[in-house]
Amino acid sequence: MPAPRLRALHDAGPSLWLDYIDRPMLHNGELARRIRDDVLTGMTSNPAIFEKALAQGTAYDEQVATMTGARTAWQLFEELASTDVRAACDLFHGVYHASSGLDGYVSLEVSPNVANDTDGTVREARHLWALVNRPNVMIKVPGTTAGCAALRQLIADGINVNVTLLFAIDAHARVIESYLAGLEARAAAGAPLGGVASVASFFVSRVDTEVDKRLDAMVAAGRMSAEAATALRGKAAVANAQLAYRLFIASFSGPRWNALAARGARVQRPLWASTSAKNAAYRDVIYVEELIGPQTVNTLPPATLEAFRDHGEVRRSIDADTAAAERALGAVESAGIAMRDVTDQLLMEGLSSFQKSFDSLLMGLERKAAALGRPVTAGR
Repeated sequence: MPAPRLRALHDAGPSLWLDYIDRPMLHNGELARRIRDDVLTGMTSNPAIFEKALAQGTAYDEQVATMTGARTAWQLFEELASTDVRAACDLFHGVYHASSGLDGYVSLEVSPNVANDTDGTVREARHLWALVNRPNVMIKVPGTTAGCAALRQLIADGINVNVTLLFAIDAHARVIESYLAGLEARAAAGAPLGGVASVASFFVSRVDTEVDKRLDAMVAAGRMSAEAATALRGKAAVANAQLAYRLFIASFSGPRWNALAARGARVQRPLWASTSAKNAAYRDVIYVEELIGPQTVNTLPPATLEAFRDHGEVRRSIDADTAAAERALGAVESAGIAMRDVTDQLLMEGLSSFQKSFDSLLMGLERKAAALGRPVTAGR
């Protein structure tokens, strides 16, 4: 049945994308129902999600068992994942069409192996784009220095891009600059801008997790009182994202942007990722409720979506008090926690975590393929 809280949330500005994908939901009516009743307008995936969906259970056994020809584990993953993403794109095509290309996107990520390789990222992104062959697929690339350079080229190519693993506002600024430069290069080549879409995935809850851990360590070392630490816990992540939104608003205005917008260019919307509350002491929908505003995307894991359906509250919060956001981050810095150190560490850990999930995924696929009599070949 329709979800009034989710409808109200969507109507307040954010596009709601599901941070999950598996094959059964694509074919048993669940995703179609969620698009209709939960106002879902997109979907994201990552190696950790596919690790669980592909390497466990039996939903993919038939396709693996009936494949012919030699494949590496990576090629097997590409074939299985692209099949699912293509099917999801088709289910979201109505949203894509009705929104004139604003929404209806499904993301598929390049391999973590190319995170620091610009040419490798471009090559792999072009391959995945052609493999899925749908106008509403978004290719995920990491927000590393190499990823930013790849973003510029991919946007110039007319490929939709979801830039992921953004934690720092200055990293977000580099991504926006690369996006604008890519649009300008595409315009200079005489290519249309209206069909190109991009989001910048800014991670939220992990910032609080790391800052809170450092606060706890300072209390344990006697460098801060428990009361002072309590006043700072759970404040950094929302403040960081709110200031990223301020950057977004400033970046997509003025003569440079207006010249691109006049040719049909779309803004690169901020996407709030990692929006499940990792600390049980926090409200379970805090990273949804505190980041509500226009021209944004919130990608919600299923549990967070269900929590908001049940008790989420809607108000415009993303830019309600940016001065308070500045004070919150200033207080964290004054306490001796450097946000640059925090965000640098989170990027490193994020890349490492995705690499581990990807390696585990490929090993699981190797085992599954062997058990089904279709062993994979070595290499990529």
